Amino acid sequence: MSIKALILLSPILPLLGSAIAGLFGRQVGRAGAHWVTILAVMGSFALSSYVAWQVFLNDLPTLNYTVYTWAVVDNFNLEVGFLIDSLTALMMVVVTFVSLMVHIYTIGYMHDDPGYQRFFAYINLFTFAMLMLVMANNFLQLFFGWEAVGLVSYLLIGFWFKKESAVKANLKAFLVNRGGDFGLVLGVAAVAYYMGSLDYFEVFARAPEVSDLSVNLMGDASWSVMTVICICLFIGAMGKSAQAPLHVWLPDSMEGPTPISALIHAATMVTAGIFMVARLSPLFEQSPTALSFILIVGSVTALFLGLIGIVQNDIKRVVAYSTLSQLGYMTVALGVSAYSVAIFHLMTHAFFKALLFLGAGSVIIALHHKQDMREMGGLGRYMPITAVTAWLGSLALIGFPFFSGFYSKDMIIEAVKASDRAGAGFATVAVMAGVVVTSLYTFRMLYLTFHGQTRMDEHTRSHAHESPWVVTVPLILLAIPSVAIGYFTIEPLLFGGVLADAITVSPANDVVAKLAYKFHGPFEFGLHGFVTPVFWLAMLGVATATYVYLFSINVATTVKTRFHWAWQVLDQKYGFDSLYQKGIAGGSLALARVLSTWFDSRLIDQLVVNGSANWVGRFSALTRKLQTGYVFHYAFTMIIGLVALLASFVWLR
Repeated sequence: MSIKALILLSPILPLLGSAIAGLFGRQVGRAGAHWVTILAVMGSFALSSYVAWQVFLNDLPTLNYTVYTWAVVDNFNLEVGFLIDSLTALMMVVVTFVSLMVHIYTIGYMHDDPGYQRFFAYINLFTFAMLMLVMANNFLQLFFGWEAVGLVSYLLIGFWFKKESAVKANLKAFLVNRGGDFGLVLGVAAVAYYMGSLDYFEVFARAPEVSDLSVNLMGDASWSVMTVICICLFIGAMGKSAQAPLHVWLPDSMEGPTPISALIHAATMVTAGIFMVARLSPLFEQSPTALSFILIVGSVTALFLGLIGIVQNDIKRVVAYSTLSQLGYMTVALGVSAYSVAIFHLMTHAFFKALLFLGAGSVIIALHHKQDMREMGGLGRYMPITAVTAWLGSLALIGFPFFSGFYSKDMIIEAVKASDRAGAGFATVAVMAGVVVTSLYTFRMLYLTFHGQTRMDEHTRSHAHESPWVVTVPLILLAIPSVAIGYFTIEPLLFGGVLADAITVSPANDVVAKLAYKFHGPFEFGLHGFVTPVFWLAMLGVATATYVYLFSINVATTVKTRFHWAWQVLDQKYGFDSLYQKGIAGGSLALARVLSTWFDSRLIDQLVVNGSANWVGRFSALTRKLQTGYVFHYAFTMIIGLVALLASFVWLR
């Protein structure tokens, strides 16, 4: 079988598995649904691994080809096509591996749920949609995958559709992403208009020509066409990758089952925006203004949304705000043209974030779906495998030396410090402060959940036990790359030119090249990590969490009371939810009420519709009085009319 046929099978297998589990779930049963979908993803992972082996070890040249052309409109080829290079191969392996772990884990987490077959159908479809997105060789297919992951996330966030909170959460995700997607549509339309193509390579080839063009926006202000295109495209990424202020849907996505929280946050929907900007690096390199905008947005997201995680008590929401912060770090890397570093952190983050979410789900299973950390404590004695893997994921998250997150996060910080892009100074402060914040909320979660005195009631404590093997095995398998993947991949991905065929960086912006002379191998880099300011900032957060949440829990209450205003700001999430719900949604409803009352009811109904009818009635009542039925009245009227007619003739002469 040819390599192209194997590549085509990789997304097709999850699509077939989804169709079988979704359309024939009753016939195949619960066991049949999970077997067919797991085997489909396992096959997709095997094929993706084969493609990666060919790309990374056998130097498979870049494949850019059309699978199917379904329309040609005004010289635009609307087609399904694949672009297989190092970036695609890396994303295919990450997506399918994490998805496979989530599928296996779901057997244990959802075993009593009446929507068992439906859930497996959805997550298989999610995998298909993400693969189509990362394998695309044109903007049209990118948009198809983009909207497909949005649709499936809507279905999965609201999977428990009988819960009002779940319905509101999936509607919120849908509406916020529609706002971001509007920017994406404008960007793709501008690409088609100015570059005359939707094919990536054709667009990239014409980008330097378009970079000299300008367009008038907002009056006489002249904007670079490339800046407008890139900012519009990035607004789409802000929605999908939950960058401030389009981040509000992501914490609420916790209303869905925990397996889908892991899949959304680790390897599918939220990584789509980061991947897209990296894929379109030849365009973004033409606009320093757009890159500075990306840098500032990422910096704000990394620091200020991470702070909200400190005051969260729901274990899944702590991990969710951690995702927001880490996505901010990736966006910061994109903003300083360190695209390969952003993808590197995307990869390492996928493993340890999936591990933390699935670990949180393991705790939730043991506590009969309790998620409040204030009702936990001491679980490490009852759930040793979950506790150990949670520790490993947490150390990777805070960037402890030699763990995977250390290599990727530290490279982001070093790249920002080496950049001279506008906004890099603010970004440096933000990502450095974010290190303390990340360590604080991460170890707060660890201590409140697994250590210290138990705060569980007696019934919950008596039933607390380690999760079954279908839950713990994925945790162990995810813990391995969470610890080691950074060590083995930092050199080839960042300094070995592995991603050179997929990412374009102008020499003046190549901060990774500036860092290459400092890098002497992963072991030396890890050792050096123990003496850097970043390490001691992380330890500051760990020490603070250890003192407060292990030895002096009253300090947290005292700080909350004394700085209640700050706690209130964080607890209210900076007022974004209120702004959107009361300001935008509430304002729209108020405007609709005004239009309904005044414009529709009074102007349209009363004045135009009923008013015209009333006017006709009144005119008819007046003219009806002229119809008396007396002949002498009509004769008199005719005489008056004749006199008036003769008078007009005389007057006109």
